[in-house]
Amino acid sequence: MTEPTPSDPQPSVTPTRRDRLRPLELVGFAGVLAVFAGLVVLLTTRDLALAGIFAGIGFIVVLLTVALVGLGGSPSEEDVEARKDLRKPDAGNWH
Repeated sequence: MTEPTPSDPQPSVTPTRRDRLRPLELVGFAGVLAVFAGLVVLLTTRDLALAGIFAGIGFIVVLLTVALVGLGGSPSEEDVEARKDLRKPDAGNWH
């Protein structure tokens, strides 16, 4: 197989500080809600193991929900422009 040679070198993209910290914000949000769920269960049942289980399940559920909501959003203008630049496969060489 032959390697495709890029016709134009791609410029390097450096994300902004906000873009780099965005995943940390989402994990922190999921952690806060998980601690809240764990505290609610702990204060109602007085069972530490059950509170830990609910906190762990709450963390996973919130993290997955936030990730799916983030994927469902419309792409930004930068993403749309970047996708226009992608090379299309040749009709004869596509397998």
